[in-house]
This record gives sequence, C-alpha cells and structure tokens, in this order.
Amino acid sequence: MIPLAGLFLAAFLAATPVPFQSEIVFLGLQAAGWPALILVLVASSGNVLGSCLTYALGRGFGGLHEHPRFPVRPAQLARAEGWFARWGLCSLLLSWAPGGDLIVFVAGLLRAPLPLVLLLLIIAKTGRYLALAWAGGTALSLV
Repeated sequence: MIPLAGLFLAAFLAATPVPFQSEIVFLGLQAAGWPALILVLVASSGNVLGSCLTYALGRGFGGLHEHPRFPVRPAQLARAEGWFARWGLCSLLLSWAPGGDLIVFVAGLLRAPLPLVLLLLIIAKTGRYLALAWAGGTALSLV
C-alpha cells in the first residue's frame, strides 16, 4: 500500500502549484506489475483532489482581489475573465496539460460552479491517466 500512497501523493502534488510530476511514479509502478486500473483510480483521485485544492486557493484569492497587495492586477484579472468567458468551463478539460493548474486556479478565482468543475476535472484527469496507462502498457509490451 505504500507505493499506492506515494502515487496518490505524487498525483496530488502534481495538480497543485507545487512543481511535481506523477508520470514517473505511475509508470514505475506499472513496470513493477501493479494493475493499470488500480493505478488509474489512485492517480486520478489524487490529481482531482489536488486540483480541488488549487480551485479552493483560487476561490480564496478571489475574495481578496480588492486588496492593494493582491498579486493580480485588475487588467490581468479582466483579461482572465475575458479568456474564461470565451473558452468557458470546457477549458478545464485541458487541466491535465502543463499550465492546466492555472486554468483550475482561474476557475476558482472566478467562482465557477464546483459541481461542473469537478465533473470536468474527473473527465480530464482520468482520461490523462488512462492514456498514460495505455502508453505505458504498450511500451512495456515492446520491451
């Protein structure tokens, strides 16, 4: 169970502002013989929960946007709102990609509805780990 806890933690951290990658841990466990379905479930759960933390941080910062030391200037916030209005919540389907944490943070900052955010995060994050499991399984069968 310790390896799965490590994968969960790696996936959780990878979805927060902490610079971390979970793919190496995932593929290492897959190469060690862990069932792909278990790895996908554990990694997806950790990654979605990490994104929930990032979303919550965005919501928390959103209430401070009037503060003079708020790190995002009004013009930057307006640009983010415009971008999010244009691309909408569907942009959260890219939350698995590099920089995707910023999309999740902006969704929290702009107070996007949590149930819809959660659904899109589950789709994106699970899809990512399913693709990784497929790629890893393919690569391992070639070795």
